[in-house]
Amino acid sequence: MEPDHIRASDADRDRVADRLREAAAEGRLTQAEHEERIDALYRAKTVGELTEITRDLPVSGGIGDGDPAPMSAATEEARRLAAQSTGRENIVAVFGGAERKGRWLVEPRTNVSVLCGGVELDLREAVLSQREVTIQCAVVCGGLELIVPHGVRVVNNTSGILGGTTLHGTDAVTDPNHPVIRLTGTCMLGGIEVKAKRPKRKRKNRR
Repeated sequence: MEPDHIRASDADRDRVADRLREAAAEGRLTQAEHEERIDALYRAKTVGELTEITRDLPVSGGIGDGDPAPMSAATEEARRLAAQSTGRENIVAVFGGAERKGRWLVEPRTNVSVLCGGVELDLREAVLSQREVTIQCAVVCGGLELIVPHGVRVVNNTSGILGGTTLHGTDAVTDPNHPVIRLTGTCMLGGIEVKAKRPKRKRKNRR
């Protein structure tokens, strides 16, 4: 998949929103231009569309010859991750735990096997390898916690035996153009919990 076509995350949008605020404060954008680009920001679905919004703005902190565009670092990282795709990933937790968080590639199919343990998958800054990905679950006497950004549609096709899957904050997403995470598999004597959360805010150093 071309990097510019990779779905944008909430973290990507937050970085662009911060740059637009800085540009308005520096006098590079009028109030009307800032509002217009903010509207475009929240309509954007891919990294490439976000790049266009800030293409004519310098990198935060000033102009420098040869400086990359504000989204170039994210694009390069997305390209690197996409190049590593193998089509599937197996995540196993047996009498222990496993986690994925930060910037990572979600393969088209991810198999999660839990036996008397726990797995946490945080997709708020993850790169989806394609618009729809499948997470195949086999949870026995354990738990799986899945954290997704707002705007992602979660389709639950799991079955429960003395256990089950609960979704928090994902019911409002019905747009078929939004990224889709499809859950399949079985949960027995355990639980799968899906939560929609905003990206973690980075703390700024106070003087």
